[in-house]
Amino acid sequence: MNAIELQGIHVALDGKQVLHDIKLTIKQGDFMTFLGPSGCGKTTLLRTIAGLQKADAGTITISGREVANGETQFHMEPSKRRLSLVFQSYALWPHMTVYENVAFGLQVRKLAKAVVREKVEAALGKMRIAELAGRYPSELSGGQQQRVAIARAIVTEPDILLLDEPLSNLDAKLRVEMRAELKRLHQELNTTVIYVTHDQHEAMTLSTQVAVFFGGRIVQLDKPRQLYKHPKTLQVAEFIGSAGMQMNRLEGVVRTDEEGLSWLETPVVLIPLAGGDNYSKPQLASDSFPDPSHLARGVNMQDGQEVVLTIRPEDIRLYEERCPGSIAMSVSAVFPSGAETLVQLDAAGMSLMARVIGESEYEPGITLYAVLRQDQMNAYDKKSGIRMELAYANHNNEPGESTHENRLSYSR
Repeated sequence: MNAIELQGIHVALDGKQVLHDIKLTIKQGDFMTFLGPSGCGKTTLLRTIAGLQKADAGTITISGREVANGETQFHMEPSKRRLSLVFQSYALWPHMTVYENVAFGLQVRKLAKAVVREKVEAALGKMRIAELAGRYPSELSGGQQQRVAIARAIVTEPDILLLDEPLSNLDAKLRVEMRAELKRLHQELNTTVIYVTHDQHEAMTLSTQVAVFFGGRIVQLDKPRQLYKHPKTLQVAEFIGSAGMQMNRLEGVVRTDEEGLSWLETPVVLIPLAGGDNYSKPQLASDSFPDPSHLARGVNMQDGQEVVLTIRPEDIRLYEERCPGSIAMSVSAVFPSGAETLVQLDAAGMSLMARVIGESEYEPGITLYAVLRQDQMNAYDKKSGIRMELAYANHNNEPGESTHENRLSYSR
């Protein structure tokens, strides 16, 4: 069953178009994250679903009921949409105790006192704050206040829980703790959750689906792993490749010859793209790639086309001795962090970052031999930013890709 269906949603604020033709289906029980930079439209869409913002066009259906229709100007009030919203600022009543804050929504519905008490105690228990029932918000830490806000949201047993950057006001340690709590809560309640954030780690660790927003549009909708490993556009790759989730970038040019062989020429490696009958380019790093007879013909690349190749640090293997298909690179810096070590490598004026598990004894100045995992590479047209299929990539063999009408077009 679909929890939410959005069709052709348009929203303009102060004469400026903020959301453009949003089409999105969220299934029952999903943890859907709206991810994107500030001003991309993710919070506006959340507010539109909640009923705090009217859509200028399009329809919104929640649990099979149409709650908004831009054409007919129908707009169901928020209180009737069977959803709860947790704000970034907590929004607790300062003159009420924790118990009274959580009970408020039930009391407005004039439920019996015994029913209210049972539901409030259950919600406080789920958030592990039963002992705080008699305290006031001013007596609580930021993490405790956030737990109270979430308890207040779930006590009414909503069909959908909306969370608008709920962890952004917490310190790093509390954010980690609350991520674990939200994960546990979602699994326990099996409630549909829509979560707004600009934090990539939150999106990757919490979500079953992630919608990436740019300029008021959803440019990619996928499972977290697919989004991380195979972004559909260079714009998404570079966004997901920041804040500690580095994406290596190599710029190159497509070359072809009369034999039907195509390859990508970069300063550090030549990479086969499509094979002809005679695979006779000994300078290609062919040992690290599949037999050319298995390479697809007719990939959508032209001679001289500028391409950006990306690969994650964990998909670069490092060796102390030369091996087939390896690239000799100099270690310029080492960044240990205990559980893993990042190694910065330089060659031919280009820099790559590799990740190794645990501590490393590598020192700056030594030479290492890097092997790039060809099945985890992505190639993008530099001009359009759209991903192109490499013949050896396994993008379609991994679960999680989904068609989305609002996504930028790309070639397969």
